[in-house]
Amino acid sequence: MWCEPFGSKIDRTNSAKMRSSYSTLGRWWWWCVVAVTVSLIVTNVGADEHNHMYEDHEEVVLWMNTVGPYHNRQETYAYFSLPFCVGAKQSINHYHETMSEALQGVELEFSGYDIDFKDDISPTEICMVDLTEEKHKAFIYAVKNQYWYQMYIDDLPIWGVVGKEEDKKYYIYTHKKFDISYNGKQIVDVTLTPERKELLRVGAKIKFTYEVNWKPSSVKFEDRFDKYLDPNFFQHRIHWFSIFNSFMMVIFLVGLVSMILMRTLRKDYARYSKDEEADDMERDLGDEYGWKQIHGDVFRPASNVMLFSALIGAGYQLTSVVLCVITFAILGELYTERGSMLSTTIFVYAATSPINGYFGGSLYARMGGKQWIKQMLMSAFIVPALVCGTAFFINFIAIYYHASRAIPFGTMVAVTCICIFVILPLTLIGTIVGRNLDGQPDYPCRVNAVPRPIPEKKWFMEPAVIILLGGVLPFGSIFIEMYFIFTSFWAYKIYYVYGFMLLVFLILIIVTVCVTIVCTYFLLNAEDYRWQWTSFMSAASTSIYVYMYSFYYFFFKTKMYGLFQTAFYFGYMALFSGALGIICGTVGYFGTNLFVRKIYSNVKID
Repeated sequence: MWCEPFGSKIDRTNSAKMRSSYSTLGRWWWWCVVAVTVSLIVTNVGADEHNHMYEDHEEVVLWMNTVGPYHNRQETYAYFSLPFCVGAKQSINHYHETMSEALQGVELEFSGYDIDFKDDISPTEICMVDLTEEKHKAFIYAVKNQYWYQMYIDDLPIWGVVGKEEDKKYYIYTHKKFDISYNGKQIVDVTLTPERKELLRVGAKIKFTYEVNWKPSSVKFEDRFDKYLDPNFFQHRIHWFSIFNSFMMVIFLVGLVSMILMRTLRKDYARYSKDEEADDMERDLGDEYGWKQIHGDVFRPASNVMLFSALIGAGYQLTSVVLCVITFAILGELYTERGSMLSTTIFVYAATSPINGYFGGSLYARMGGKQWIKQMLMSAFIVPALVCGTAFFINFIAIYYHASRAIPFGTMVAVTCICIFVILPLTLIGTIVGRNLDGQPDYPCRVNAVPRPIPEKKWFMEPAVIILLGGVLPFGSIFIEMYFIFTSFWAYKIYYVYGFMLLVFLILIIVTVCVTIVCTYFLLNAEDYRWQWTSFMSAASTSIYVYMYSFYYFFFKTKMYGLFQTAFYFGYMALFSGALGIICGTVGYFGTNLFVRKIYSNVKID
């Protein structure tokens, strides 16, 4: 059984009442905060499938979701885009779609199947389809491309194959057999068995049928998703070995950095102390070089300080989002609810906007920036602009393909409102607080008025080389985990080992800090004071190797094809790699900033 985690359905009918109660413009954005919070957090509202409790003979709804080629998981279409037919039952309550479901291309449509709790149904006709030439071509195309469809009963995903090719003849499965298990008043398992192959030929009359068999089960409701997990894949000894290997790398790097830098710095301190005691003649004849010589320039503001501070602010926010979402996933098992992972991510990202404003705004102020409003806007929208730009580009292709992944206009408006009325005000608040509490320069060394010339150095000490080499070890600590994450998103696996993910993320942070500190020390010792961007980019270069690995994964580990799936894959992999680069760059700058401040505060400056 293949399935993907989506979030729970949310009844947002109260939003109109809330909107009417807020009449003034001053309270408008507060309503947006409340509306987004309610729409993203509240789950299990309503009855029946919303609270997963059924009485005997109560209606059980079968939702038809999407259909699409097996190897292109994201290329999905509405189930009834193929000439399937709807059952006879028409009466049903309205289904409320959430933002996360719209973004993920979920298109639930009522099947019309008459299913009641604990009532067995013998083989029953759904409808009869006259196979015209157009319908025949549609079914033939679906069978050739190995189309699979997805359905939901009580939020449990069900997958089935459309048809089968045998001896260059094409057959379609016309009978759906549902075996549903229950424990008390709750459904704990659903199994679909496609049966009765029928040859596809123009002019044929195809009768679609279904049957339902109910049986009691001892499976607990909270354990009903265990059947969709794959412990043999995620808890394979290779996974454990990669974690152990990365952990040993951390111990080795921390020990190596501590030993080398402390011993080297001790010698540097001793040499500089000796230089302080020497007279001017001895100092002129001495060998003056190293990181102390640039103490008057090392805290000079970075070039393009507005972009730099915006990236740092966004990096702090993204790091907070990753840690929060992983923690929520560990505690709440978000994979069991349709769309809950995306909903949680959107909510946490919006809620952590003050972190972005605080760190980005304070850094911009410390570096002497004057256009703080422009910096705040850039910091607030740099990540949403990249995400929305990529999504809208892919959306044009999805519209051309008539795919379910096409984002509705209403969802676009909702995302825009979140950015304008939630993210922007919270970022503004964080920026104001950051500028007032931590916006004054507090460098241990004063900055010279005239920049010191950067001496020539060997090619391997150039910032570009250091940047490219800086991302190798961080990538080496996570590339095995990347395989499991890629497989869970691009193939039919549910990622549930978030404890592993948290451990690997912490390992990545430690490795990145250690490697960036070493790179920065080499750069400073070569009397090159351009360490801010170098520390950020040497850590962020991890994303280059991750994106290169995504090419390998696409061509050698998947069978994806077609313009839409290819654009979707490489577009969102670029976003993933870019976000990872911003996180790693921010972490690298954070560790390096502490290191630089520490070493320059421990030397005596004339």
